[in-house]
Amino acid sequence: MAELRQFVVSPFATNCYALVSNGKCMVIDPGDQGARIAEALSDVEVELIVCTHGHNDHVSGVRALKEATGARFLMPEADYEWAKEHSGKVDGSGIAYGEQIPDADGLLKGGETITLDGISFEVVPTPGHTPGGIVLLGPGLAFTGDTLFRGSCGRTDLPRGDHGELMGSLRMLREKIPPETDLFCGHGEATTMAEELKRNPWLQEGPLASDGIH
Repeated sequence: MAELRQFVVSPFATNCYALVSNGKCMVIDPGDQGARIAEALSDVEVELIVCTHGHNDHVSGVRALKEATGARFLMPEADYEWAKEHSGKVDGSGIAYGEQIPDADGLLKGGETITLDGISFEVVPTPGHTPGGIVLLGPGLAFTGDTLFRGSCGRTDLPRGDHGELMGSLRMLREKIPPETDLFCGHGEATTMAEELKRNPWLQEGPLASDGIH
């Protein structure tokens, strides 16, 4: 039975998730606290670090976590060079924190399958919040990064954001993710796809009136 651990990291209360199965672990979005996360996961073998996009509050803890664990680091190809240049420096928030990301062990274009102890996740490309944003869609759960939140969606007013692309990504997710799927978001509380299909204005048919958050 897999276990999900959660850490709140970065100046922006980013959610970092650690999926643990039979002593093996995949970390999603370690924020800026890689050393703290490594210490908290000292009882398991961290095999994979996966980032859902390239913003500092999701990637700037990768270096410390990778150095402490030796895990493989994967992130979206479309965000990699930008993140390599900007991580650990002052970002769009005006705050500098964390460290520059290390070299990636693999770059994700979308359509790949990431597996932890036999649990498979489809890499679903969801550009808009950033060009390389992804959702990790697994059996009964999905890690949505900053694409989809409880009651909202990712903002597109930061550099490299694209509102039209995000709306297309959300329309695609509306059809792709089964309603019974648990959603673990990059910020805020977890939810389900069924709940978001009912209540999230960004997943409704028709025009959408305002921009998202985070």
